[in-house]
Amino acid sequence: MKILVIGSGGREHALVWKIAQSPLVEKVYCAPGNPGIGTIAENVQIKVDDLPGLLAFARKEAIDLTVVGPELPLSLGIVDLFEEYGFKIFGARKNAAIIEASKAFSKDLMKKYHVPTAAYEVFTEVGPAITFIDKVGIPIVVKADGLAAGKGVIIAQTRDEAVAAVTDMLSGNAFGTAGSRVVIEEFLKGEEASFLAFTDGKNIIPLASAQDHKAVYDGDTGPNTGGMGAYSPAPVVTPSIHEKAMEEVMRRTVDGMAAEGRPYRGVLYAGLMIDGDSVKTLEFNARFGDPECQPLLMRMKSDIVPVLMAVAEKDISNVQIEWHDKAAVCVVMAAQDYPGDYAKGDVIRGLDVANADDLFVFHAGTALDNGRLITNGGRVLGVTALGPTVKEAIDRAYSGVSAISWRGVHYRKDIGRKALSR
Repeated sequence: MKILVIGSGGREHALVWKIAQSPLVEKVYCAPGNPGIGTIAENVQIKVDDLPGLLAFARKEAIDLTVVGPELPLSLGIVDLFEEYGFKIFGARKNAAIIEASKAFSKDLMKKYHVPTAAYEVFTEVGPAITFIDKVGIPIVVKADGLAAGKGVIIAQTRDEAVAAVTDMLSGNAFGTAGSRVVIEEFLKGEEASFLAFTDGKNIIPLASAQDHKAVYDGDTGPNTGGMGAYSPAPVVTPSIHEKAMEEVMRRTVDGMAAEGRPYRGVLYAGLMIDGDSVKTLEFNARFGDPECQPLLMRMKSDIVPVLMAVAEKDISNVQIEWHDKAAVCVVMAAQDYPGDYAKGDVIRGLDVANADDLFVFHAGTALDNGRLITNGGRVLGVTALGPTVKEAIDRAYSGVSAISWRGVHYRKDIGRKALSR
């Protein structure tokens, strides 16, 4: 089989890494890819939003399966286009990808189908939004309605901060058109977990549990990012929480999307807030989380290709997935000043030292400059390790991190610590 992966980040590097291990696969392409991906697949210089270009490439190379990594091409309708021309493709169609592309849509869907979530309202004007903030009180959560690369969520700790977030978003200064509508919701207390599942629109197969670390600094402080690290399994997802997540979140959502005439196929990601026995849904993503994808795929024992193909063929009723007993931890190494305006072009050193048994460095924001590897994004590398326990996986990941350096590099030093406290 010839497989095309669309995207250029750490998630796509993990997908390519896992797909390339399949005995079913003869050749893997990635568009546009990155230098790390280029060591195990052929990078193709086509942008993720160039749908005609991607289709033309798939036709020219007779691609057997296309796997979509990021949310943007899904929201633009790449799955609809490829299917129209008879190509097998893994991902949600445009009318289903709206579950991520519009937070207002996903909140309204949850309300209609009784998926537990925070109380909320949707606003397009500043005045009514401020009235709602005063009614609900602080802390409060302000979300840009549209796609904002994982950064369109402000957890406001003061009234001034909440008012500034709403004003910035609705004026178009923050997140552009993604912030032309805002969702404001009550702040939920508890511990976050990421719950992912494959679905063909009817059947649902959960992945192993995982936990992301969104805040930029240790102790979950500072602004939200696309994710500073992740680990799997997540002890906070107990068997009873898993059952609740499947029945009250995944089942109701998949059935609700089908009832709305928007059958959801692909991987569905639910961000959950867990507080004791209570499970509430923070958000949905229409793709693999990044960085959750990295530790999850390191723990996946089964060949991923038959799973992706079964989803593309709209029937996963016979699919089973095996997982390694080992734990996996991913530590994201970020560019100076990320998630603000960050530096690019710094030379990365030590990668050759970092790779070892049960440790892999996934490239997220890198480029080549005259043969030198340089930083080219906010989240630069995802150092991911397997270990018999979470503690051993943490130690192995940070030993890899300690070997790598560039000017201004920063990373959280507490990835996975919540698992140890349990």
